[in-house]
Amino acid sequence: MADRGVDLAALPKEVREQLAELELELSEGDITRKGYEKKRAKLLAPFIPQTQNVDVSIQLTPGLSSNPTSTPNAIPVAAPRQHRAHRSGGTRDDRYRSDIHTEAVQAALARHKEEKMALPMPTKRRSAFVQSPAENCTPPDTSSASEDEGSLRRRQAAISAMLAQNLQSPEYWINRSVQGSSTSSSASSTLSHGDGKTHNHSQGQTSVIFLSTGVPAHSHVSTKIQQLLNTLKRPKRPPLSEFFLDDSEEIVEFRQPDPNTPKPEGRQIIPVKGEPLGVVSNWPPALQAALARWGATQAKSPALTALDITGKPLYTLTYGKLWSRSLKLAYTLLNKLGTKNEPVLKPGDRVALVYPNSDPGMFWVAFYGCLLAEVIPVPIEVPLSRKDAGSQQIGFLLGSCGVGLALTSEVCLKGLPKTQNGEIMQFKGWPRLKWVVTDTKYLTKPSKDWQPHIPTANTDTAYIEYKASKEGTVMGVAVSKISMLTHCQALTQACNYCEGETLVNVLDFKKDSGLWHGVVTSHGLKPEMICPCASSPEAMTVAIRRPGAQGAPLPARAILSMAGLSHGVIRVNTEDKNSALTVQDVGHVMPGALMCIVKPDGPPMLCKTDEIGEIVLNSRAGGTMYYGLPGVTKNTFEVIPVNSGGTPIGDVPFTRTGLLGFVGPGSLVFVVGKIEGLLSVSGRRHNADDLVATALAVEPVKTVYRGRIAVFSVTVFYDERIVIVAEQRPDANEEDSFQWMSRVLQAIDSIHQVGLYCLALVPANTLPKTPLGGIHVSETKQHFLEGSLHPCNILMCPHTCVTNLPKPRQKQPVGPASIMVGNLVAGKRIAQASGRDLGLIDDQEQSRKHQFLSEALQWRAQTDPDHVLYLLLNAKVTPVSTATCSQLHKRAEKITAALLERGGINTGDNVVLLYPPGIDLIASFYGCLYAGCIPVTVRPPHPQNLAATLPTVRMIIDVSLFSACILTTQTLMKILRSKEAAASVNVKTWPNIIDTDDLPRKRPSHIYKPPTAEMLAYLDFSVSTTGMLTGVKISHSAVNALCRSIKLQCELYSSRQIAICMDPYCGLGFVLWCMSSVYSGHQSILIPPMELETSLPLWLSTLSQYKIRDTFCSYSVMELCTKGLGTQTEALKARGVNLSCVRSCVVIAEERPRLTLTQSFSKLFKDLGLSPRAVSTAFGARVNLAICLQCHDARAGPYFDFCLLPSGHEVPPRGAPQSLPLMESGTILPGVRVIIVNPETRGPLGDSHLGEIWVCSPHNASGYYTIYGEESLQADHFNTRLSFGDTETLWARTGYLGFVRRTELLDASGGQDKNAHTCSDNVTLLQLLQGTFSHAPLFSSSDRHDALFVVGSLDETLELRGLRYHPIDIETSVSRAHRSIAESAVFTWTNLLVVVVELSGSEQEALDLVPLVTNVVLKEHHFIVGVVVIVDPGVIPINSRGEKQRMHLRDSFLADQLDPIYVAYNM
Repeated sequence: MADRGVDLAALPKEVREQLAELELELSEGDITRKGYEKKRAKLLAPFIPQTQNVDVSIQLTPGLSSNPTSTPNAIPVAAPRQHRAHRSGGTRDDRYRSDIHTEAVQAALARHKEEKMALPMPTKRRSAFVQSPAENCTPPDTSSASEDEGSLRRRQAAISAMLAQNLQSPEYWINRSVQGSSTSSSASSTLSHGDGKTHNHSQGQTSVIFLSTGVPAHSHVSTKIQQLLNTLKRPKRPPLSEFFLDDSEEIVEFRQPDPNTPKPEGRQIIPVKGEPLGVVSNWPPALQAALARWGATQAKSPALTALDITGKPLYTLTYGKLWSRSLKLAYTLLNKLGTKNEPVLKPGDRVALVYPNSDPGMFWVAFYGCLLAEVIPVPIEVPLSRKDAGSQQIGFLLGSCGVGLALTSEVCLKGLPKTQNGEIMQFKGWPRLKWVVTDTKYLTKPSKDWQPHIPTANTDTAYIEYKASKEGTVMGVAVSKISMLTHCQALTQACNYCEGETLVNVLDFKKDSGLWHGVVTSHGLKPEMICPCASSPEAMTVAIRRPGAQGAPLPARAILSMAGLSHGVIRVNTEDKNSALTVQDVGHVMPGALMCIVKPDGPPMLCKTDEIGEIVLNSRAGGTMYYGLPGVTKNTFEVIPVNSGGTPIGDVPFTRTGLLGFVGPGSLVFVVGKIEGLLSVSGRRHNADDLVATALAVEPVKTVYRGRIAVFSVTVFYDERIVIVAEQRPDANEEDSFQWMSRVLQAIDSIHQVGLYCLALVPANTLPKTPLGGIHVSETKQHFLEGSLHPCNILMCPHTCVTNLPKPRQKQPVGPASIMVGNLVAGKRIAQASGRDLGLIDDQEQSRKHQFLSEALQWRAQTDPDHVLYLLLNAKVTPVSTATCSQLHKRAEKITAALLERGGINTGDNVVLLYPPGIDLIASFYGCLYAGCIPVTVRPPHPQNLAATLPTVRMIIDVSLFSACILTTQTLMKILRSKEAAASVNVKTWPNIIDTDDLPRKRPSHIYKPPTAEMLAYLDFSVSTTGMLTGVKISHSAVNALCRSIKLQCELYSSRQIAICMDPYCGLGFVLWCMSSVYSGHQSILIPPMELETSLPLWLSTLSQYKIRDTFCSYSVMELCTKGLGTQTEALKARGVNLSCVRSCVVIAEERPRLTLTQSFSKLFKDLGLSPRAVSTAFGARVNLAICLQCHDARAGPYFDFCLLPSGHEVPPRGAPQSLPLMESGTILPGVRVIIVNPETRGPLGDSHLGEIWVCSPHNASGYYTIYGEESLQADHFNTRLSFGDTETLWARTGYLGFVRRTELLDASGGQDKNAHTCSDNVTLLQLLQGTFSHAPLFSSSDRHDALFVVGSLDETLELRGLRYHPIDIETSVSRAHRSIAESAVFTWTNLLVVVVELSGSEQEALDLVPLVTNVVLKEHHFIVGVVVIVDPGVIPINSRGEKQRMHLRDSFLADQLDPIYVAYNM
């Protein structure tokens, strides 16, 4: 041999690993013997001494201490503990090598080749990021600037400076994309594109096309999506139902019974009896007595000879040695382990036998030694590490059996993993064990007067054999002494064993058939005979083919239809040989046994003669119970079969064997599979072994390893789905692997008529292994469901196998009048709500005297010049700038003088304010008002990311074409004119830039006063979540009314102090930052969000230090504090941070309240004194910046569930399935009226019905700021009327969906509270998708109030299957799927749902997320994900309010600009 004289344990680690890999390949048939010898010789050549000529296999016998291995061939091979050298995949592997089956698979694939179906390959990250030509129509919010709150946790992908000009029509791009692919061009009809809208600028007459679909579909990604659409055009087999059922238990589409389904037609089976057990006169009374007899009479006869891999004997154990050593061990166990008064072991105790497969002799001695000592052996496998597959379950078995002692050999003990102190490692889940070495030199010779007690065999437990279930749980099957003796007698009789015969055992000798034919019977089959048997741990040997004479007829063989087997029916295959299964009999029932076939599911009803069922056996030679599990024992070992009428066939108990089969002619037993390998999909049963055989018949040699493949099912959407996981060869490339997976899908679909849900390939040697080298299926399934499988290739096929989705809902046309009449008949009121009346509230403040903010500031500067209005803090909670009324007024005057002198502006001109958050921004705003200009606040660009942020600044300036100048700081002015800026925009066309850092002390000649309050005060620009840049016009009267509403709602007076931590560039945040203090006179403490990057506790420390009662923030700030400070509450408390002073913490946003985030924030900082009722939300939209606002007088009541089910249903308890918790969006502001309207019919809806929120208020915006003159858009959004009912009132459409619900008020204890204004509600997801809720009985108005619940933006809703989905709901589900998902976003493209997931963990976890994301969306939303995109953290863009810009993300994805880690296209 090539390795003569080599100490394998001394070899380098990498060489030992390569040797172990070679052994594994040889055992699994992946390499020939010649190739194995050649590669092994090459590896060992540098280490072979030139003078040694001794066989290494002989020399290695005493040197096993390095690493005991688990090989059934008894040759020790040194290998690292993570590999088992020379393992066998078990007896299953022979079944995979069928020439007939391979021909069937190839024939099935040949039929698929004719279809030429092009499947899109998944996309993995490229080595370099290639920027595609920018054709984005969506402007990103400059949220990656450091001044922006979005930059606190993510960055934004770069976009082009200007929109692409003269884009061709979408149809051109689609047709070109389709023609360029290998798929049919007819699929373009499935694309759903909106019409392009063209807007012409008055200057330059540049034509810009805004596509509702994003970028043209010419990219690499779009082509693959088109391929996916073409692939999905194949019709699914089962028909869909004709209507959607609303009841949650009837959501699923149940398949109608197929009249062509084969059904059993035979008669009811009759129990089959084995031949009577013969009576032997000299049969020993117990197995120990048999050993004593042979040990005395045949002392020198060989009982065991262990062979190496070449067939050479390693050692021989005679009956005499076996008896003497077993006797020594029994004496040592009972007398030498403890003291005489306190022995360690007593008869009946359980001990573990831990011996490697390479040492059967030591195991024999230990097994019989335990029997002689009357202790119960529990044979287990050698633990190699703490991470062994199933090791924890083995530990549970040892613990439940009360095992405290483990017997092992000296060699094995040395190979066990040790701690640094040299002690045996404590394995996970194992009880603490005392290890006893059973080598002869450590045993004590018994005294002459000591003899073992050998009683007659009885029902006491003799030994316990472990058994792993389908779910991975390990149970111990107890075998009694009489069962053991009877089983020996039955085997001897069935096999005609005679004294002196030889048995060759290549099975695992520690359990099942290997234990019985190797350890117990010690006889043999004739070498020319092949006699298969069927066995299970519960029933032991069930049936065995009797040895026949030479030249006897061949055994029986059945060619069965695989389609019939899937329905549990036996049908002889006569038509399609490709879908046939050939099985051979396993002989007759064991002597003395009675066998039946019962249905595997439900009661044990007898099957018919042509029906597949579970084999049950009544025999004295089987297991007696699951040790310590009486409940499971009764269902397995005490089964009474019943006939078709439900009557028991007798009172004799049977044992379930876990084997599926039938009884053929001549009472021959046929086994077709095991219960643990049964996969039930859509009412049909498939065998895992059959699927493995089909997969491996698809030319696996270049792609995967034989024998390293696992098949299991997972429950997804109310049915089982089949998953195949295999180990990929290291030299297999991506394309070959994908082609192999595609062909496996086609082969299984053709032969088994079942779709695969997922096919995953993992790197070599990463799947959990069983002790004998096979794949540990339950552990693999657990890794798959937990997202810890780490595949290197994956192919999901949910569209193929998930066929029980309901039919898309069809909208029923109902007019607005009919809806209103229906609500009245049902006793429902119109869904509308109002805040307090502004006109009836007594307010003697200056708001009655001054219509304009500019006048209010002048008045305050005169009456209270030293009152501090603003306080700007830095990261050290230190004021860096303050502004009294007088200082703010004087600085505003300086800016006014500079505008009039250097800007050359006219009244009504637009002036861009480009400042970081601070007091300069506020002074510039009032300077513009003093000068009669229209201020336009713009977020400044990020100095380190000009390419991404400067184009939006340029865009806003270009849209507001009348911008006369830019007011900014000296630093920002240099940035605007820098070379870096010139690379992104044309810096020569900037308007006049005025630096306001150092202004001369000049006062304007006059301060402008608008002639009417309806004139424009300022422009508010914002990028919406749909990616649209929208500017609205805010008049002076709207500013005055809004500030007055906020003041009255929040009770703001000159003595009050509030803290603001949010961006001041748009919406309600700009109003609170710049205007509210001047109007109400309260002091505002300003905290720029960018300062939290330097000091996370800044905001909370400010609240504590200044004892703030009311504070306003954004979701970005709240999320940053929750994630960054959640684990530091004790440190904050030690620093004196106390939030008990905070009575109101209001989150400002234009979205559905984030209930989970607000609750987490409240719970995390409860220890700092934060009241659970302090956190509340506000809601505003483009048409009205503030509709709802909660303040300190409100009591945010405790969370409660209230599932809104159809009328007449009982209200379910908290946490009902398919429910969605919603939170009230704050109290409606004074002067505001809202109504819920059907967005299509424009008719009013009833209470608790989902519709668009319309608002009527004196502080509504005047209209969109546009130079295109789209009057129809203005009228539709800002001055629209109801189509029925009150048709006189003018309303503004918010574009948000919600509902009004008259809700009980709660106090902190859960009772009614007339002062509470905040509550929560639970809406079933189905009702949310349909837009209908029930109406609760009306109570008196004194006990209830009208709560407004915002559900989501109408522009963002996803219309799928006739239902309306909200992205935030899907994203919430996705984010819960795996711990490494940092963030997610969803959008649709050509009717496919695309899910983008940010991966916070390592890239090897990327592919784990694909099935988890698909699973959770199917489970919770009943929809199939089309594309899953895995990206780096920070790729999903957000705007300044922390809202995701999904449309911009979609544009970047379709333009292939995301540089994704992985893109999976679900088939």
